[in-house]
Amino acid sequence: MPFRLNRFALYAAVAAASVCLSAAAHAAEPIKIGVAGPFTGGSSSMGVSMRDGVRLAIDEINKAGGVLGRPLQAIERDDEAKNERGVQIAQELVYKEKVSAAVGYINTGVALAAQRFFQDARIPVMNNVATGSVITHQFDDQPENYIFRNSAHDSIQAPMIVEEAITRRGFKKVAILADSTNYGQLGRADLEKALALKGIKPVAIEKFNIKDVDMTAQLLKAKEAGAEAVLTYGIGPELAQIANGMTKLGWKVPMVGSWTLSMANYIDNAGPGGEGARMPQTFIQEPTTPKRQSFIINYLKTFNPKNARIDSPVSAAQGYDSIYLLAAAIRQAGSTDGPKIRAALEDLKTPVDGVVTTYTRPFTAKDHEAITANIPVIGEVKGQRVVYAYAQDLQKASEVRVKSAVAEPPKK
Repeated sequence: MPFRLNRFALYAAVAAASVCLSAAAHAAEPIKIGVAGPFTGGSSSMGVSMRDGVRLAIDEINKAGGVLGRPLQAIERDDEAKNERGVQIAQELVYKEKVSAAVGYINTGVALAAQRFFQDARIPVMNNVATGSVITHQFDDQPENYIFRNSAHDSIQAPMIVEEAITRRGFKKVAILADSTNYGQLGRADLEKALALKGIKPVAIEKFNIKDVDMTAQLLKAKEAGAEAVLTYGIGPELAQIANGMTKLGWKVPMVGSWTLSMANYIDNAGPGGEGARMPQTFIQEPTTPKRQSFIINYLKTFNPKNARIDSPVSAAQGYDSIYLLAAAIRQAGSTDGPKIRAALEDLKTPVDGVVTTYTRPFTAKDHEAITANIPVIGEVKGQRVVYAYAQDLQKASEVRVKSAVAEPPKK
């Protein structure tokens, strides 16, 4: 009898241990986060920097115990800046990998093509680089919107570009050079609207294609029209060909454009001819706050970029912050269920201390934009890196700019 009782006790103990091990294994299952962006090709400066910012944040969070007792796991995919590839990846992340959320998207066209699969599956997406104004409004006709963003949309950037060129620097005649992508053409339209509000009509509007290496024709039209400055909207190294084309023509006027003028493949390919270009920036690689200092030190130590310069500082910082925003939402929701994460994002109770800003209730049910017009500053290419264009912005950089309570939503 004692033997039989001991045997039963042993079986019970083994069964209990198995249950505990199973529960522990389940609890330790990683929370999968899809990471989509161009890690090769002309947009890779942005994509790789974003991905590395994401990796840095995930590593920090996991070392601190993860989220809900589970580690975060990045499921990375290279979309090559191609819409069709983005669609394939979205389907894979949703249906095969079964991610709980996704971050990324560098190119507006890829975002618009791909994020519908996450929307249909009720899985939140945090756009951390793409800036097309329509991105967070693609599903306004649906009762729930799963598309969020923590980058400065084009309806913020275009007025900043115009303000810099027309109001601050006094140019009256400007030309627009924009690439043929969705990003370039939507941005061109936003520039035209912002110029019209100033009573200005561009003297020339020229288009170029991805991989174009000669901008002579476009620049000659701008020059002959009397342009005093060139406003740009483009996503790749073609921007450097604008600066190089000016040098060849012996015609040098200021370039003011979207944030992509801060990329390494513009700065390095343009060389001395790229100096002086100005653009809106949510983050400049300067240790102006303890959080930014820590981020820069850890990024440089971990990834060792060329010349101790992050290829695309904005992309890296926003990639990093996007993970902390999602982690906060998952933690608050107490769940990896998509609708619960979305609801938490729309009502975050605890501020998130980010690199770009401190995110205090950054989203609501009707506002999925974390960045408002008061946050970005104007940067300038100087000495082969981006610095603050205005001394007063640098002097006040330790004062974190936070989301405006009277922010206007992006124009559709």
